[in-house]
Amino acid sequence: MRSTSYYPVIMSERLAETRDFYCRHFAFEPLFESDWYIHLQSREDERVTLAILRPDHETVPAVARKPVSGLILNFEVDDPDRVHDACLKAGLPILRSLRDEDFGQRHFITADPNGVLIDVIKPIPPSAEYAALYAETALPT
Repeated sequence: MRSTSYYPVIMSERLAETRDFYCRHFAFEPLFESDWYIHLQSREDERVTLAILRPDHETVPAVARKPVSGLILNFEVDDPDRVHDACLKAGLPILRSLRDEDFGQRHFITADPNGVLIDVIKPIPPSAEYAALYAETALPT
């Protein structure tokens, strides 16, 4: 199978609030909007997209018609410190403080209005112990 696109879809009853959150804090803009589905695209990279879907819409199988839970979105960025500062100034919750991790990330975690965790990450060189676990082609530099 050759995928031509891949993006997460957040099931939420709070479409407008969720749209506004990602547009305001993470540089997305709407490409399509209806009362049951919104498709967002990054203003910084057109390959980065995200959708929001009402969980009670008929296209969602009945067994799965509930709001999102247990989801983490990872955003790899050039400058997590700048994003962290902007999130703090905006009053967003910081659920994991900005830090360097031995496994090769500088990151922090915040959350959207639905409780979806957002892990803002910059790959950094891992410790020697973790470097041994990476495929050679996947090591951050």
